[in-house]
Amino acid sequence: MARKAIISAKASSVGPYSQGIDCDGLVFLSGQTPLDPVTGTIAEGDMKAQTQQGFTNLFGVLEAAGLTQEDVQKVNVYLTDMNDFSAMNEVYKTQFSEPYPARTTIGIASLPLGAKIEIEMIARKKEIPS
Repeated sequence: MARKAIISAKASSVGPYSQGIDCDGLVFLSGQTPLDPVTGTIAEGDMKAQTQQGFTNLFGVLEAAGLTQEDVQKVNVYLTDMNDFSAMNEVYKTQFSEPYPARTTIGIASLPLGAKIEIEMIARKKEIPS
């Protein structure tokens, strides 16, 4: 299998990793925190604002890969406080249409830079390269 890094200026990285890897038509997107790519700081606001910024970052990487939300097959969401689940879910349901991607939501102790949420995705290209 060949893998090709996808680079996007629309999302910020805080470490040595690719924002996305295309592996023969399966595109693995690294987790995105609600880091504002302009300021380099966590987005201001509540869980809804942080969730929206995380999706904005991810959708920038999807766009760089030539994909859209419709190509997303699996989403993993990491929350530092499971009490924020409802607020995250309100934003989440506006990002996709039915049938929604498969999803896992996990409560964790902490995230880089004090983020409250991190989201990662797996997408699939409609046409797999030969």
